[in-house]
Amino acid sequence: MNTYFQQCTAPPLVDMFAADTADALFRGAQAGARLGAEACCMLLASLTEPHTPATYRQIFSRAGLPVYATNYRDHQNEGKDDPTLAGELVAIAESGAALCDVMGDLFDPTPGEMTEHPAAIRQQIALIAQLHRCGASVLMSSHVKAHLTADRVLRIALNQQNRGADIVKIVVTAQSMAEQLENLAITERLRAELSVPFLFLSNGVSAIHRRVGPMMGCCMYLCVRDDTAWPKPDQPSLRAARAIRDNWWIIPENTAANKEEP
Repeated sequence: MNTYFQQCTAPPLVDMFAADTADALFRGAQAGARLGAEACCMLLASLTEPHTPATYRQIFSRAGLPVYATNYRDHQNEGKDDPTLAGELVAIAESGAALCDVMGDLFDPTPGEMTEHPAAIRQQIALIAQLHRCGASVLMSSHVKAHLTADRVLRIALNQQNRGADIVKIVVTAQSMAEQLENLAITERLRAELSVPFLFLSNGVSAIHRRVGPMMGCCMYLCVRDDTAWPKPDQPSLRAARAIRDNWWIIPENTAANKEEP
C-alpha cells in the first residue's frame, strides 16, 4: 500500500480538525488548504450526520486534499461498540480516505490504547488487511497520556508495526523540559529501529518536540489552523509549521510552496 502519506519526501503539513456536518468538514478542508495544508486529518467522531458511505463519499470527494481519517470512541461515537467503529472504518476506506486510524486497543479498550489480548490482536490484523484491500493505508495509534521510557515506546511501536500498520503513531506526555528532551532522543531511536514511518507526539511540555520532531523522522506535521478553537493546540499552527519546515527542508515537488514564484 503506497498512498500520499507514504510518498512524501518531506513531512507534509496536515490540518487536524473536527466538525459536525459534511459541509463543515468540506469548508474546513478548504480553509486549511488556503493556509498551506497539504492534507487534512478529519476527526469523524464529531460528525452528527449518518456515518454512511454516502456521507463519507460526499466529504472525501469534495475535500480536495488527501484525508487522514480517525473514528475514535469519543464525542458522537459514545455508545457505539468497537465492531461498529471498525465497520465504519471500512466504509471510510471504501469511500476514499487515504489513511485510516486504527486504535491500538480496538476490540479491547485498554489504558494506554495498546491491547495485548490475542483475540483482539487477530481482529486488528484482519481489519488492517481489509482496509488495505479497500485501497487505504493504515495508521495505528496509541494515546498513552503518560511519559514513557524509550524501551516502552519502542515496544508499542514494534507491536503496531507487527500488526500491519503502515504508519505507527504514539502520543505521550512530557511534564518538563528534561522529559521533552528524552522524547527527542526517543524520536531518533524510532527513526533508527522502525521499518515503517512513524508519528511520535507529546502533549504538555512539547513545543520543541512538536516542531522539531518531523525534522528528526516523524512523518508529518499535525497542525491546526490559526482560528481553530478545538482541538486545543499542543499542535503548531499551519503557518508556524510551514515556516519551520520550508526553511529547514529542501522543498520537494509535493508541496504547494515549491510552485510559488521566488
